[in-house]
Amino acid sequence: MSSINYKLKTFNTVKLDQIVDKIIGKKNIFGAVFYVSSGDGNQSWCGASGNLSPESKYYVASINKLFIASIILKLIAEGKLSLDDKLSNYLPEKIMKGLHVINGKEYSNDITIQHMLSMTSGLPCYIADKDTKGRSVMKELESGIDQPWPTEKVIERVKTMKPHFPPGQGKKAKYIDTNHQILNLVIEKITGNSINIVLNNLFNELKMFDTYVAEDLSDTSYVFPYYKDIQINISQFITSTKNDIISTAKDQMIFIKAFFSGYFYPKDKLNELENWKSVFFPFQYGIGIQKFHIPKFLTLFRSYPEMLGHSGSTGTFTFYIPKLDVYITGCTNQQANPNVAFQTILKIIQTIK
Repeated sequence: MSSINYKLKTFNTVKLDQIVDKIIGKKNIFGAVFYVSSGDGNQSWCGASGNLSPESKYYVASINKLFIASIILKLIAEGKLSLDDKLSNYLPEKIMKGLHVINGKEYSNDITIQHMLSMTSGLPCYIADKDTKGRSVMKELESGIDQPWPTEKVIERVKTMKPHFPPGQGKKAKYIDTNHQILNLVIEKITGNSINIVLNNLFNELKMFDTYVAEDLSDTSYVFPYYKDIQINISQFITSTKNDIISTAKDQMIFIKAFFSGYFYPKDKLNELENWKSVFFPFQYGIGIQKFHIPKFLTLFRSYPEMLGHSGSTGTFTFYIPKLDVYITGCTNQQANPNVAFQTILKIIQTIK
């Protein structure tokens, strides 16, 4: 058990250490790291166990969506684009044509930036949805079939798949990895730089010195994610997207605090992003951000505050808990059972309420 304690009075660090230590060995969890900090930073605790330490680097998985959304929101705040802008304003016809077609009717030119950020584009998910042969990229990755998926390949695949609903017309949002891969191209069009350069520049600006875009196939400096009891090397996949990220719990804390402090989008307008639609229980999606909240009737009427931020399929998380003015980041590094991360977060919340 390794931990960093800052001699705090309100965080029960002994209990927090015990919570994190007990995760290991359960449900194929081989390593865990949790970092908790008050809004003002005066109270902080970081604990880790197993093959993760407070300094360990790990693959953040879908938290990269919040990074992409943050860059888009910053460009909006700077007046360089707007939520209502059509996606077609920034992408050429060869990309847009055939991107979103339902029953012979094309909706590609109806897609807006807001649709892309809010998971309401209705586009097929290139990684989770099955293709015409019944194959899923996610299942292939989990089984050890690692291959590159650059944005142009994503677009080619999506055009062969059936969309879920016309843009903005779904009763619910649909969690779709395709959106943020295509938003790479919007950012590149506006900034004139490759998305990996834009992201790495952002990490330097925020002094996230242990965070970088995955680009080196031979990189073994981070802990590979697990699928059940096997560590999976998906280096070809994550180095091909140009927006997959390796980071630490500490650096994720820097990022999530910057987000909710107004670094990207004015702090007094962040509530505008809370246009929630259900994606899958207990998650909802706003404009670029995710909400996790469990109702009382499912917790023996114990009340848990909502958390805002983002999570990833490997048990990664970076959240702000407004009611407590507390931030929490970290990773349980298990693709087959990311729920353990949230079960642990709820236990941690109980100690600091």
